[in-house]
Amino acid sequence: MAEKLKLELVTPYKRVLSEEVDEVTAPGSVGEFGVLPDHTSLLTTLKVGDLSYKQDGKTFHVAVNWGYVEVEDDVMTVLVETAEPADQIDVERAKEALSRAEEALKTLSSEDKKFKVMEAALERALIRVQVASKKLH
Repeated sequence: MAEKLKLELVTPYKRVLSEEVDEVTAPGSVGEFGVLPDHTSLLTTLKVGDLSYKQDGKTFHVAVNWGYVEVEDDVMTVLVETAEPADQIDVERAKEALSRAEEALKTLSSEDKKFKVMEAALERALIRVQVASKKLH
């Protein structure tokens, strides 16, 4: 029985994380799910959310933006559009993006083409602010 799980977190631009971890909780498209060592093979999609992992008794948080997860042979590979560890999020910038998205949504009807874009921007900004508040627990 494996004691650790290898977590590989990758965006189109860089490898964000490559760590041996105890467990991972991810924001799946159909609901949050957890992965422990010796997990069965899995391929699924992620939504915008808080991906957290435990390592040596500490919990770390990463804001992720849409992607895929593959679990195979005690390696969890996470491919996402963007990933920002809590300690790297610029909280003021995230709050400004949240305000901009809220203001834009007030002026748009739900039929407007920009509505869905701004709704997604709002969701990303909100997750970034939430994750930044969880720096290290």
